Amino acid sequence: MDPILIVLAALVVLAVVGGIWLLAARRGGQPPRDLSAHEPTTPEDVLPAPPHGGEAEPTEPSQGAAPPEDGEQAPATATLEQPESIPGRMQRLRARLAGSGGFGRAILSVLSRGDLTEADWEEIEDTLLTSDLGLEITTGLMDGLRTQAKVLDTTDPAAVRAVLRTELLALVDPTMDRSLTLDRPEPASGWDAQADGAPAAAVLMVGVNGTGKTTTCGKLARVLVAQDRSVVMGAADTFRAAAAEQLTTWGERVGVEVVRSDKEGADPASVAYDAARAAAAQGRDVVLVDTAGRLQNKAGLMDELGKIKRVMEKIAPVGEVLLVLDATTGQNGMRQAQVFSEAVGITGVVLTKMDGTAKGGIVVTVQKELGVPVKLVGLGEGADDLAPFDPEAFVDALLA
Repeated sequence: MDPILIVLAALVVLAVVGGIWLLAARRGGQPPRDLSAHEPTTPEDVLPAPPHGGEAEPTEPSQGAAPPEDGEQAPATATLEQPESIPGRMQRLRARLAGSGGFGRAILSVLSRGDLTEADWEEIEDTLLTSDLGLEITTGLMDGLRTQAKVLDTTDPAAVRAVLRTELLALVDPTMDRSLTLDRPEPASGWDAQADGAPAAAVLMVGVNGTGKTTTCGKLARVLVAQDRSVVMGAADTFRAAAAEQLTTWGERVGVEVVRSDKEGADPASVAYDAARAAAAQGRDVVLVDTAGRLQNKAGLMDELGKIKRVMEKIAPVGEVLLVLDATTGQNGMRQAQVFSEAVGITGVVLTKMDGTAKGGIVVTVQKELGVPVKLVGLGEGADDLAPFDPEAFVDALLA
């Protein structure tokens, strides 16, 4: 045989062997598999790498998704966010509220001057009036402060501050029940719980445009998920094109289904009813329904809210109607609250944007005028910046 051909053949063999071992090195130093052996595929070959070095767990199709066909690989499950626990929210929100100061900061500035003069008392009164407490409440609070100062025979700022805390706490009223009604209600007459499922606790979110209602609805879903409650949301704001998409995004982040209509301008009462039915059929704990923002002086829009509630109550009573108020609107927010209360029966208030206002007096005013509590408060734009309202934490933060 020609020596040249022998050399060329040897070079080809060496190149093939070298390429094979180079591939093996790139795979972690293990020699290549013998593909002719037809090894069965193991779970480790299919599942994604487990996070944080833990053991991989089998993935299941999300609820409502069709199972994969035979021979088809199951799609990877999206990673869901874990909402912050309630105690963690409260601690962080207290710090933010204390940082915002509210009207307490201006009052403490006066109290820090030393013995109070008549001019100082008048400045405290002016501060309270501009904090949206209203004339009647401010007058009563000032009378109480002055009376207690006389009883104690002191104008010492520390003593007056202690009296102010007691008086403010009494106004905010820590005795009001601020819990959400989330127990499963009794079915309405004609609703077959055995055939159609046990109704979920229903929460209806209402408010004017621009208060952050849809965002608050998504944040409330996170609060409920953090409390280990299963939730369905209904996108009954069918007039704002982005509302359903926005709510769907919030739901996807924590694994909450959103019932919506693909038709813009669809009947919102129908969407709310479908959401309540879906929650009952799936055995969910809570159905949370977002409604379109509306002006409080539009009678037709307000009547529509009543219709949504009536239609949902064909399944079971609506346990909560939460009015979302922008805390920066002050007394105008109070007028909104009164009209909504007359139209649909408010059971509680959610105050948003509390970190952007010094008008904390709206808390006192809305509770006194409506006789319903502030149940939730928002203090930022973060996904978990919503927490149950704590009267003592609120007052202490004002006077921090």
